[in-house]
Amino acid sequence: MYQSNEVTGKQKAAILLIALGPDISAQVLKHMKEDEIEKLTLEIANQRKLSQEQKDKVLNEFHQMCLAKEYISSGGLDYAREILEKALGSDKAVSIINRLTTSLQIRPFDFARKTDPSQLLNFIQNEHPQTIALIMAYLQPEQSAAIVSALPPERQVDVARRIATMDRTSPDVIRDVERILERKLSSLVTQDFTAAGGVDSIVEILNRVDRTTERTIIENMEVQNPELAEEIKKRMFVFEDIVLLDDRSLQLVLREIDNKDLALALKATASEVANKVYKNISKRAAEMLKEEIEYMGPVRIRDVEEAQQKIVNNIRRLEESGEIVVSRGKGDEIIV
Repeated sequence: MYQSNEVTGKQKAAILLIALGPDISAQVLKHMKEDEIEKLTLEIANQRKLSQEQKDKVLNEFHQMCLAKEYISSGGLDYAREILEKALGSDKAVSIINRLTTSLQIRPFDFARKTDPSQLLNFIQNEHPQTIALIMAYLQPEQSAAIVSALPPERQVDVARRIATMDRTSPDVIRDVERILERKLSSLVTQDFTAAGGVDSIVEILNRVDRTTERTIIENMEVQNPELAEEIKKRMFVFEDIVLLDDRSLQLVLREIDNKDLALALKATASEVANKVYKNISKRAAEMLKEEIEYMGPVRIRDVEEAQQKIVNNIRRLEESGEIVVSRGKGDEIIV
């Protein structure tokens, strides 16, 4: 007799589609890849006549998974676990939660991402900088930006450096940090090693803080770790971000750019970026630039990136001198 733990996931999927009937199954298959459809179709064809008991077992398991997912979405992992334990028993609940945790790729500190940054700040501002860095690495960049902006300057630098140099963290460490907040908020536990932090993470955060906070962190990091500071600065404003500049600022930038560098920079970029540039130069200059790009022929990606970096460096120089304003976090307010 069929036992749910004796068949593969693919077999269960085939049984489920058979039980759902052709109309619903057809709608499900529309959302799957061709190779997945082929495998499932073959599995369905190989299925023998099913008893009602077999159908019921698969449908019941599917229903339990759907309920668990709904519980997680509405109340979090702990809420889902509590409800499932009452309904199905501890072992069954743990089995379902473990499978969903993997399939949904639930990240640590999910509860914190639903919490106001000012409330989080109250809980973590006196913790060790490494603890703050770990929590911030898993938050939304906007949340982390709000928190780092409110920290004392010396702590801002320390936390930013720790986020930038963070790589992978063991589940035990994550669980220990989560327990710090458990008394006040929910906790979320994962079994897999998870990656967070790194240069990209701190760049996303710094791009959302006010200019004063950013300058404090970067200037201090240039003293403490010049190589890391330079890597962060390179990524803080990428070439494609010129679409965020106002027309006046972009015109100032373009006046100082060599046409050859500009043509190279636009050779392999999105149309949105190119159109922004064309809009801010004369019609004749735009036509000449398009012709130069067209007749340029194949170019090396490295040359394109170098040309784009020249323009980015020029933007940062003009920003430092106060000639242009790059929109950042809520802390930047233009006075008119």
